[in-house]
Amino acid sequence: MKQEQFVARYRQEWRAFEAWLESGGARATGPRVPLPEMAAGAEPPPVKLRDEDVPLRYRRLCQQLALARRRGYTPQVTGYLQQLMQRGHSVMYRTPPPKWRRAFEFLVAGFPQLVRRQWPYMLASTLLFSIPLVAIFVALQINPELIHSLMSAQSQAALERMYDPAASHQRLGRDSGTDWYMFGHYIMNNTTIGLRTFASGLLAGVGTILVLVFNGVMIGAAAGHLQAIGSGDPFWRFVAGHGSFELTAIVITGGAGLRLGFALMAPGRRRRVDSLIEGGVIGARLCLGAALMFFIAAFIEAFWSSIAVVPAWGKFTVAGVLWMLVLVWLARGGLGGGKEPMDAA
Repeated sequence: MKQEQFVARYRQEWRAFEAWLESGGARATGPRVPLPEMAAGAEPPPVKLRDEDVPLRYRRLCQQLALARRRGYTPQVTGYLQQLMQRGHSVMYRTPPPKWRRAFEFLVAGFPQLVRRQWPYMLASTLLFSIPLVAIFVALQINPELIHSLMSAQSQAALERMYDPAASHQRLGRDSGTDWYMFGHYIMNNTTIGLRTFASGLLAGVGTILVLVFNGVMIGAAAGHLQAIGSGDPFWRFVAGHGSFELTAIVITGGAGLRLGFALMAPGRRRRVDSLIEGGVIGARLCLGAALMFFIAAFIEAFWSSIAVVPAWGKFTVAGVLWMLVLVWLARGGLGGGKEPMDAA
């Protein structure tokens, strides 16, 4: 095979492998060897290389380098392949970072990147959760009697007792329990909600939709009822602090559940089981980051949100800072950091 035919045959493979290296930040060391030119004509763009195909593609590259040397191709061809092979070797056989560093990189960069890549599901989850919440809240300001159709009398009484502005509460949002006990309780409750929201996506996504709508309705009912009867101040002072982490985590687990349901119902050209496995892996990684958010929310809820003596301006100032941190983290985390590590979680 002539050199021109050899280059034309494997050129797309080389460009795809080089693009994969560039996306992972594996730069060339020393002078850059350019890709050999082809004859005149339009060159098709490289096919995006999947991570699972990289080991096979690297072995093929090594074979092609050996073949080019044996056939006596020009130094431009062998030099390009040699440099590409060395860059691939530095990525394939580098020492993996410590587990703590991989976990940190995932939480700081990989998780926000993953959330942004799943933006259609996150948007759908946000709407399914927030629209019922806002609608019920507004409806209760117009017709307070609607609460009797949404909540039992016992639940209403307990809610009103916990957020009674006239009562001398030592702790907001609860009748009893130490901070550490409630911290564990909140972790269990939040994690249960998150896992239920994600796992119900296996019911063709319908389960996740129902859980999101239900949670939106119930949170909207509690907030709307307390606001309508004049108990809004202690309620908002309580939820303001931890709401940024807790509500956002619910939306993220909802997006993970919708992604799982979509993988089940619309596998495309792949086998349904393969599509479901991919959706499950993505969803599990999303839930891993959401679990940290639930943990932080539980800590804030137990040790900060429940403090009754802090005035409203102090609670809302801290809440504004926390909301800003969450939104900036999810919107900017991992930008400019190259490709997300596949094994970060």
